[in-house]
Amino acid sequence: MVKIKIMVFSFLFILYGCNLDYFGLITSAGLDERLAQRNNFTYLNTLPKLSTGGGSYSFIVLTDTHIDGGNARGLERLPAFIENNPQIKFAVILGDITDTGAEEDLNRFIEIAGEVKDLGIPFYTVIGNHDLFFDNWSVWKENIGSTSYRIDDIDNRATLFVLDSANLYFGKKQLDWLEKELKSTLNRDVFVFTHAPLFGFLSTTDTNERARLISMLKNKCDIMLTGHAHRGFTQRTANIELITVDEFKDTKRYCLVTATDSGITYTFGKL
Repeated sequence: MVKIKIMVFSFLFILYGCNLDYFGLITSAGLDERLAQRNNFTYLNTLPKLSTGGGSYSFIVLTDTHIDGGNARGLERLPAFIENNPQIKFAVILGDITDTGAEEDLNRFIEIAGEVKDLGIPFYTVIGNHDLFFDNWSVWKENIGSTSYRIDDIDNRATLFVLDSANLYFGKKQLDWLEKELKSTLNRDVFVFTHAPLFGFLSTTDTNERARLISMLKNKCDIMLTGHAHRGFTQRTANIELITVDEFKDTKRYCLVTATDSGITYTFGKL
């Protein structure tokens, strides 16, 4: 019996990743319920419009901050970093912003994001599995809103897609929506952001969805960025650069993506 219990908890750890929190493994709201909030931009409505300037630009991506008890884990350094790097036009956090979905911790993120916003820089959010713990979908819905959305650069240079993979799958409705939206992204830099990686440790669980998504993104998406695995790695498939970013909580690592007329490159650094 003891061996069976150990195996069950080990499976749950692999499934949900991050810190093993026995009580927090209860998540809230199904994917369809969250997708129904696509046009509810409580937080996004307050952000500056995305503007790359039409020329060369950069953006910063980090993930898995696991803010807990108000401890921002070093994320409070980000506004100063962006202020000192004016080529950065937007920021993205790839989920597990909070450790348990607590409202005080999500509000701590929003407070820091407000400092980034004051610099004229939008800070886009991806939902992670930890952000749904303890029946806290209502907290995200009221304070952030949509978990799956599209952002277009007003300078017609870039399009961003944020996908909800907090349950480790995307669902047919979400992929149908993405497929339709991709048809209107010609001659743009296209970036996809989601929590769970497509391959490797703690990846999405539906292989058919994975194959469909790769087929859809081939020759349309430049880079797809993910988190959740807590260790960074890169992989190229179907002409798409797949980047899983190191968790920020302990490593303070980030990914900086730069787009020029010559192409798109990326580097990693530490805040």
